[in-house]
Amino acid sequence: MERKVILNKPIKHIAFIMDGNGRWAKSRGLPRHLGHKEGCDRIIEVFEYCKEYDIKVMSFYAFSTENWNRPKSEISHLFTYLEIFFKKEIGKLMKDGVRVIISGDLTKLPLKTQKVCLNAIEKTKNNSNYYFNICLNYGGRDEIVRASLLLHQDLLENKINLSDVTTELFEKYLYTQGLPNVDLLVRTSGEQRTSNYLPWQLAYAEFVFTQVHWPDFKKDAFLDCLEEFNKRNRRFGGLKNE
Repeated sequence: MERKVILNKPIKHIAFIMDGNGRWAKSRGLPRHLGHKEGCDRIIEVFEYCKEYDIKVMSFYAFSTENWNRPKSEISHLFTYLEIFFKKEIGKLMKDGVRVIISGDLTKLPLKTQKVCLNAIEKTKNNSNYYFNICLNYGGRDEIVRASLLLHQDLLENKINLSDVTTELFEKYLYTQGLPNVDLLVRTSGEQRTSNYLPWQLAYAEFVFTQVHWPDFKKDAFLDCLEEFNKRNRRFGGLKNE
């Protein structure tokens, strides 16, 4: 019988830190970049799992602002696999009504990668069944500084008043504007930190850290995370359910 988890509370937005690609490859005697290749293949599978549980918004930490410190050959392979992913899967994303959003500064990426990403954004911009938020050249602190500067510019231009500034307004200046905040963060490969990932959006998220490397993050590992989420008592600062 197929394993099934009944969610006792909804998950509107799930975020993934896709860690362990290199360690997965090393454990098999493979070059690190092949771990990233295998990791890209997991993304569309995880999307299918999320669809099954009516999770509409998915965020994937694909490349951080700190990842530029990695070897140039590994970075090059990673961008190549990302390009291949979009070219291969864009038809399926369109069929399923997925809108692609990129969080991060695309201008620092290779022109070819920029073009592929911008094409995916443009092609899917009218879709609204699901949302793929790919965090690419992304840093959470940078996002908050960027949002602050954009808000400040609107204040200078009298587009808004100082009295208008609220947390709700500030969220409109984030890359994730219009998306719900994260309900569940999953980080694979055993590390227990957020690594500058979506600090604003994770404010009330539940964190689940699994030892499974991302390339091995299959259905059972996903369901384990849902079961752990079910155990959490989400009070949002209140005392409900106690």
